[in-house]
Amino acid sequence: MEQWKPHQLAAPHKGQLSLRMGDRVRSTADIHGVPIGTEGKVILANGFNWQRYRILFTNGMEVGDLDHRNLEPTGKTAKRIAKQK
Repeated sequence: MEQWKPHQLAAPHKGQLSLRMGDRVRSTADIHGVPIGTEGKVILANGFNWQRYRILFTNGMEVGDLDHRNLEPTGKTAKRIAKQK
């Protein structure tokens, strides 16, 4: 699977998550067959003004157009984001 570098102008604005492909996350809302607390992995990160992510969840569901309102980082991802603040 090819890995794409984010565009130079793609930067999250205040309140958004800065996730990368492969980062681990957890759902914070019930979304399209994914209960709250389900863990998943970022398989696509895109957007200029609105950073959004496509997530493959551990229950087999794949959902796109998710952002900081639906996700929270976990594990090493959470540590990396905490360091950036």
